[in-house]
Amino acid sequence: MGKSSKDKRDAYYRLAKEQGWRARSAFKLLQLDEEFDLFANVTRVVDLCAAPGSWSQVLSRVLIKGEKFGRAAWQDRESKFRQQMLGVFGSHTPNPNEKPEVVETPENLDELKPRKDVKIVSIDLQPISPLPGIVTLRADITHPATVPLLLKALDPDYDAKTMSQQATHPVDLVLSDGAPDVTGLHDLDIYVQSQLLFAALNLALCVLKPGGKFVAKIFRGKNVDVLYAQLKIFFERVHVAKPRSSRASSVEAFIVCLNFQPPKGFSASLEEPLGVGYRLSDMTEQNLKNRPISAPTLLQNQVTGAWDSIPAHIQKTDEHGINEIEPEDHRQVHDQDIRWIAPFIACGDLSAFDSDASYKLPPGHVSLDPIQPPTAPPYKRAIELRKANGGAYGKTTAKA
Repeated sequence: MGKSSKDKRDAYYRLAKEQGWRARSAFKLLQLDEEFDLFANVTRVVDLCAAPGSWSQVLSRVLIKGEKFGRAAWQDRESKFRQQMLGVFGSHTPNPNEKPEVVETPENLDELKPRKDVKIVSIDLQPISPLPGIVTLRADITHPATVPLLLKALDPDYDAKTMSQQATHPVDLVLSDGAPDVTGLHDLDIYVQSQLLFAALNLALCVLKPGGKFVAKIFRGKNVDVLYAQLKIFFERVHVAKPRSSRASSVEAFIVCLNFQPPKGFSASLEEPLGVGYRLSDMTEQNLKNRPISAPTLLQNQVTGAWDSIPAHIQKTDEHGINEIEPEDHRQVHDQDIRWIAPFIACGDLSAFDSDASYKLPPGHVSLDPIQPPTAPPYKRAIELRKANGGAYGKTTAKA
């Protein structure tokens, strides 16, 4: 969490420190849960690119401690409101033929309800400060050697000698909040982010169980529809969501994939990404070889008199012997053209803080320190050198 002037005016930055979150990104996951109910029937989770651990912290407090945030907290507020209304207007006379309705009291709604057999594994290249009940791994999600480490963390009885890259006890939810260091060149940033998403998806396919969920950060670009169509191969429902805590000026969004349904016969492996791997170029070349070969015909140019070669697949000859030329179309012929349009959903209460607005600090405001300072920031060495040189502007010399 930064400490610049803009950060201090950011309501979610201050709110994260007040509520004990490691980073403001915790609100993004909570708002996604409000919309999609991500934590329903979830006990086994993998958090990729987890540092500094704000999403893992949410998982720890919701699944292990049993605290209520997001969708569960909203449902509790609705239940309390209904109980208050019943107390004000009175309840109807019960019918002896009706089954008694089980009504939760406000005291029961506030009870912590930890879930049983919870397993959470967090992975990142950067070190993550420990969290209660969470297994942290320092590994590269783009490397195939990470799969055995993850499977071993999920199942202590896993034997790496079997060379299996499928989880014996698959997980219910895979999260990825990772993003590269942006350069400002949007095309380059989107490409690098897509490669990170590609690695996260392949890792998720190795550990997700049928019916599982996958949530990952993306950078919105012109190829979002293509990404949507590709993910529809593996998931029944796919949405592009923008939490209210995510700044509108940022190109980031989140792809939310629900109900994992792998194709028949599909076996995930980082050595063969998406079941194709490095054979994609060979498959494309083979498809080109299998295309029908048609002999070209000649058509005389009326201006120059030269004979131009016209491919046979773009010309037609009618009953009078007149050639009709059609523009070339490399698309495959289907009964009907299908264009996938990714549904875009804005998450979060409209009455919540606007992440792009700068709110005036209240009187007597005291700036709190971050809950968890960065353990090994990439700029740590630069700060040490700047201090050695006397600060941002170098050492000053004393004047006589």
